[in-house]
Amino acid sequence: MDQPLSNRRRVAAAALAATAVLTVTAPSAFADSTPSKAPRTTAEAPTTDGAKGVCKRAPKVAARLERSLGRLNGGVHTVGSVARLQERVDNAKKEGHTAVETYLNDKLTYRRGLVTTLQQRQKDLKDVATWCEANRNGTK
Repeated sequence: MDQPLSNRRRVAAAALAATAVLTVTAPSAFADSTPSKAPRTTAEAPTTDGAKGVCKRAPKVAARLERSLGRLNGGVHTVGSVARLQERVDNAKKEGHTAVETYLNDKLTYRRGLVTTLQQRQKDLKDVATWCEANRNGTK
């Protein structure tokens, strides 16, 4: 009499069948994944300076700059402010955590520089807004 296959033999047979299916179909799947066109290596040169788009986005950019500068110039209780980070640097120094102090101090230096950069962008954006008003939002 034939005895039914044990669980171990069934699992081995299923694994063997799955391996056979993958071996047969895998090469054709990889062959189909190659691109039919060569990737584009160069782009066309821009024909405009994008003034219309810049003028359209200027109010939103101005609001974002205002929000960011407000946060950075906030007090000790404002998350993300220079003052709050300065307080953390001072606390690390008091507690003698030199590695943490160095890390936070580098972060503080970057954040202070960010304030200067954002203030400059804000001034530049005001000039752009004035230009946009005089040139029908970049369509002239």
